[in-house]
Amino acid sequence: MTEISSSGLTRRALLGAFAATVVTAAPTYSNAAGFLRGGGDIRRIRMYSGRTGERLDMIYWVDGDYIKDAVSEINHFMRDWRTDQVKSMDLRTVDIMAAAHNLLDVNEPYMLLSGYRSPQTNAMLRSRSRGVAKNSLHMKGQAADLRLSSRSVTQMAKAAMACRAGGVGRYSRSNFVHMDCGEVRSWGG
Repeated sequence: MTEISSSGLTRRALLGAFAATVVTAAPTYSNAAGFLRGGGDIRRIRMYSGRTGERLDMIYWVDGDYIKDAVSEINHFMRDWRTDQVKSMDLRTVDIMAAAHNLLDVNEPYMLLSGYRSPQTNAMLRSRSRGVAKNSLHMKGQAADLRLSSRSVTQMAKAAMACRAGGVGRYSRSNFVHMDCGEVRSWGG
């Protein structure tokens, strides 16, 4: 996922350059996706996975439109790494993640602990922990568990709750925040 290679620019670098050009010329729509405070005219997501070693840093939405290739890469990145199964992530969850990250004003990428979970993976995790829901939104591609080393669980949760767009779970002992696009609710400590 390198921006520049010895053979020149990659497709991602070209998409990023195009998006940056479009954003510079784009008018401002302060109410674009008004339910997401901090969303802005572009949406960018930055994550890495300690499990796979992969990194993702891309603009996936410009001036009201999702970028198809970027969304495909997000879906692949957020796959169930245990089974390698990919599911289309609900982009409302990605939007919440991006808006919360924007509100936190950090350059550090999220560490993705869990995105999509296959039913098999969810059942295995449930057998090991009481904190895993039987009908987890992870299995629908509607949730993510995230961590930032530069921000506390409380800070991350407050930013996600400020979006008023889904569920936010604080898991202080395990040092991560759950974000989903389900009903607006919060839990944990």
